[in-house]
Amino acid sequence: MASVDYKSLAPQILEKVGGEENIASMAHCATRLRLKLRDESKADKAGIEKLPGVITVMPAGGQFQIVIGNNVPTLYEEMTKITKLGEAHGGQVEGPKGNLFNQFIELISSLFLPTLWPLAGAGLLKAFLSLGTNFKVLDQASSTYTILAATADSIFYFLPIFLAVNAAKRFKVNQFTAMAIAGALVYPTIVALTSAKDPVTFFGLPVVMMNYTSSVIPIIIAVWLQGYLERFLNKVLPSWLRNFTTPMVTMLLMVPLILLTVGPATTYAAKGISNGINALFALAPWLGGAIMGGLWQVFVLFGLHWGFVPLMINDLATQGFSVLTGPLLPAVLAQAAATLAVFLRSRSAKRREVAGPSALSGFVAGVTEPAIYGVNLPLKLPFYFGIAGGAIGGAIAGMGGGGANAFVFPSLLAIPAYMTVGSFALTMIGTGVAVAIGFGLTFFFGPREEADPVDDDPEATPASGPALVSSALAGEKLVLAAPVAGTTIALSDVADKVFASQAMGRGIGFVPSNGTIVSPVDGTVIVAMKSGHAFGIKTDSGVEVLVHIGIDTVQLKGEGFSAKVAKGDVVKKGQVLCEVDLAAVQAAGFDPTTVLIVTNTGQFADVAPAASGTVGVGADAAVVTF
Repeated sequence: MASVDYKSLAPQILEKVGGEENIASMAHCATRLRLKLRDESKADKAGIEKLPGVITVMPAGGQFQIVIGNNVPTLYEEMTKITKLGEAHGGQVEGPKGNLFNQFIELISSLFLPTLWPLAGAGLLKAFLSLGTNFKVLDQASSTYTILAATADSIFYFLPIFLAVNAAKRFKVNQFTAMAIAGALVYPTIVALTSAKDPVTFFGLPVVMMNYTSSVIPIIIAVWLQGYLERFLNKVLPSWLRNFTTPMVTMLLMVPLILLTVGPATTYAAKGISNGINALFALAPWLGGAIMGGLWQVFVLFGLHWGFVPLMINDLATQGFSVLTGPLLPAVLAQAAATLAVFLRSRSAKRREVAGPSALSGFVAGVTEPAIYGVNLPLKLPFYFGIAGGAIGGAIAGMGGGGANAFVFPSLLAIPAYMTVGSFALTMIGTGVAVAIGFGLTFFFGPREEADPVDDDPEATPASGPALVSSALAGEKLVLAAPVAGTTIALSDVADKVFASQAMGRGIGFVPSNGTIVSPVDGTVIVAMKSGHAFGIKTDSGVEVLVHIGIDTVQLKGEGFSAKVAKGDVVKKGQVLCEVDLAAVQAAGFDPTTVLIVTNTGQFADVAPAASGTVGVGADAAVVTF
């Protein structure tokens, strides 16, 4: 039997349940995709059950439950990619979605995710180029350096175009129109207008120019507005006209609109902030340094940092140095240090793959975009800790009047530029303190991510069928231990239609007498719900066991559950998986019945209960025959 293609399955399910507009909310538990439909009569239950990968469909408890098995998180992820449903969007179409700042972080992170690896690779290449020029291996005047620099810089320079593609997918608009809008913002002659001597106008309207290369917020706003405009035009224009007219009108309106609104707003905000901070340096250098060091990466995030560049360049031209640049070294290296801590602390190999080169590019080249967008901002706390380090380190550098005598990217390789301005000792102390804070707080108090799934690729998931069982194991038996002390009940008596029908596999149920849940086998945890109510374990011999605590307890969202293991952990039979407050579960109105099933029952000769009545935790409960 072929492996299940969940990417293809998701749109088929979406179509057969009546489309996204018929779904009020979407969630998943250990084995099922749980949908709340606005009109259940629109769903083709029989058609969905025929789809490859769907075990059965069970409407129950006001939910349209599509039983998938252990790979339901993979299907759920594919569903979130093609809809605005799921946890990343508040779990529903309408209603609260968390505070605005968290929504903003989630949006920025999701838009950068597809370009994360190229960003990390380009940042690392910039670091190596910096090393090459500092050690005189490469000549910056050579054509070789020019070609390599263009290779490393292009993704940063044309970042709005890359973001336009991702934003177009997120906001469901024409991605080529979005790219055209972004391309106009970074078009060479538009960039050149930022230094034009004569006033820039558009049909007589004054245009305050800013440099949109490497910018983030303007193109996101543009594509978001593009969605409203496109939908309006597609609605009012006849079909024979809309194919070329909609893109034309959209580009014609959006490019000037952004130049006339976002440009001035960002430019005036940046100038106001930069002039205010410059004044603070004159009155209270430590305060100016704290604000500059703490908020520099935030300024970069919103494109406000461009307002400081003219002041820095003017200071360098008139007095040979700029104190505005002093706190930037602590600011940048604090973020790099936080990323390094994530690299050392995280249990996720995928996160470490990004964090390692991102930290290196931050330290060596002063390029923090991969670190911020790929590591610190999505995890939130490392970003905050980097800000804290930058603020304190910047205050120390500001007190000493530290600064740079050249326009450089703040990095370890740029330290010589800071040696002759103000107190170099305080600049280094401030930088060291910033690094220690960013690294220390993240390492000791930052999120410790779970290990990546052992079998994360749905294409590698074995299909059901007895032929998959090794003939070398034929006739052998595996005894499953009782995951909890209590009274056994037949699976058919469990008050859950999916489990009772044995659609998920055969096994046994327990009415628990205490809340200690243990592993029934030796194996690897392949499913560990965040709510703590369900665990999937796979043995070395290929038996996939599910321990599901309570009926519909996913709705408790973890209240009363204290998980002791995580996805990817290797566990021994009898090892504690979870501690459950049974009284709290029952007080909330939920049935605490715990089930033990073999989800790939079809691969074995037999799966049968081996206990009845009252049993102790760890007692023989079921037998799998190969």
